[in-house]
Amino acid sequence: MTWIDRALLFSTLDYAAVVLLLCAWQWIGWRIEHPSPDRQSVSMMMDDFRRCWMQEMVTRQPRMFDAQVVAAMRQGSTFFASTTMIAIGGGLALLGNTERLAGVASDLAIGSAPALVWEIKILVVILFLANAFLKYVWAHRLFGYCAVIMAAVPNEPDDPLAYPRAAQAAEISVTAARSFNRGLRATYFALASLAWILGPIALILGTLITLGVLYRREFASQSRSILLTLPPNTET
Repeated sequence: MTWIDRALLFSTLDYAAVVLLLCAWQWIGWRIEHPSPDRQSVSMMMDDFRRCWMQEMVTRQPRMFDAQVVAAMRQGSTFFASTTMIAIGGGLALLGNTERLAGVASDLAIGSAPALVWEIKILVVILFLANAFLKYVWAHRLFGYCAVIMAAVPNEPDDPLAYPRAAQAAEISVTAARSFNRGLRATYFALASLAWILGPIALILGTLITLGVLYRREFASQSRSILLTLPPNTET
């Protein structure tokens, strides 16, 4: 079977659905990380709170609370990385047994297609999960860097290195959170890409629903309204 024959296994609507999936994934990520000044995303607002947190840490004694927060974030990234790895393993196992998947699809009246079609559909899911896994692992490592830099912040607030190192820790924390959020978005779209098993229309609907959920949570959620009530740099 030539590559042209393989390409003809999918319809024009299939290709359009996949393009929409990829474009939606890239666009919402760019929109969240580059919001307009008058409508900040929740992720960018939380970055400001992270910077404020590190400034407050300088004068907090003892700093056990700060260490516990970083440890909790590392545990979160570890959990998602482990879960994603299990999902990737399941997907790879399914790749070697696509005939059974094709039989199930036929029984459910989803449609009949060559094993290669099912393999490609599963492979798309695995690629999203692999991207998410790499983001989670990098976030875990960055949170570890953040913990080390926090430990290097002098105990005396008057020390000339105290606030500069706290600022370094804040930026590492922001970078770690950004990587973690990218992993979450990849996981969301991995779930959306599962809809392709039901056909291109289902993939389009899954993509649009996922896009809407992400947009609402970042730009129109109740949590965002709560964050807006008191900016991170407001003194209380």
